[in-house]
Amino acid sequence: MDLLRHLRLFVTVADELHFSRAAERLGMAQPPLSQAIRRLEKELGAELFDRSQRGVRLSAAGAALLDEACDLLAREERLRALARRAAAGGLGTLRAGVPPDTTAAVLSALLSACAEHFPELSVDLQEVATEEQVRLLSSGGLDAGLVHHPVDATDLRLGPEIALDLGVVLPRTSPLARLPEVTLGELSGHDLVLFPRAHAPGWYDRVLDVCRAEGFVPGRLRHASNPEFLLALVTAGHGVAFDQGPVARKEPRVAWRPLADRPLTLRISGAWPAGRGAHPAARRFADIAAGVLARDQTAAPRRTGVPGPPDAAGSPRPWSVVYG
Repeated sequence: MDLLRHLRLFVTVADELHFSRAAERLGMAQPPLSQAIRRLEKELGAELFDRSQRGVRLSAAGAALLDEACDLLAREERLRALARRAAAGGLGTLRAGVPPDTTAAVLSALLSACAEHFPELSVDLQEVATEEQVRLLSSGGLDAGLVHHPVDATDLRLGPEIALDLGVVLPRTSPLARLPEVTLGELSGHDLVLFPRAHAPGWYDRVLDVCRAEGFVPGRLRHASNPEFLLALVTAGHGVAFDQGPVARKEPRVAWRPLADRPLTLRISGAWPAGRGAHPAARRFADIAAGVLARDQTAAPRRTGVPGPPDAAGSPRPWSVVYG
């Protein structure tokens, strides 16, 4: 017999102490309800109700059983709810890769947003370059990630794509730092500090192709995985670099300027493995990450100082910091 179903019927009758009202509440006829209670009593070897012309009341066995039955049914509901949350990705651990150049502000906002949407899910963020993320997502080493485009997504699903315009990071003493914006051609003769190609080959090649097409052929390529190392190289006069702006704001000895006509646009999106074995929260993680990146792009923090020239629409450029 279906013990849990019969216990639910028993609890309803015990609550009403009236078979007709209990049957109406349960949406069933009274005879089948009475028969089900009889089957339960036979299964348990005890009468659960004293039935008389004066009405129905719990027997001693029924009174003893009631609390245990209610507790068992409550635990069953908790178990079902737990299974639903786990199936929806709300429990366990989500292993997610993020690019090494992800800022602390974005990481903090991403973790906060995940905690808000999945309070019982542990999100394990790992610093992993795009190329390695693709490998780990395909092999099961990661559940989700944030990848730079273009990327080989043959075995992946991709979430919403966010486009981030890049500017140029210059030594503050550079004559170009006095301009409201810089063309790629004006960078001719400079070295370029770029992330290692192994991190994101598609995006690396795209950056160099656009530079060459716009008249900027770097005198020398230098590589920096760590944003702090990138800033140090630019500060020391060993080249220029491309960035969204937040990295440059950390260092008063460099200046960030927009690139004229926005020739370099970094496209990034959440990714997760294709197929039925994907983590149930992976798609939602990609959506959350896209929202965080979009907000970060439009709400970049400013530092105290003198604002740069406004753009054509009248909105101020990222601020230049003036130190005495």
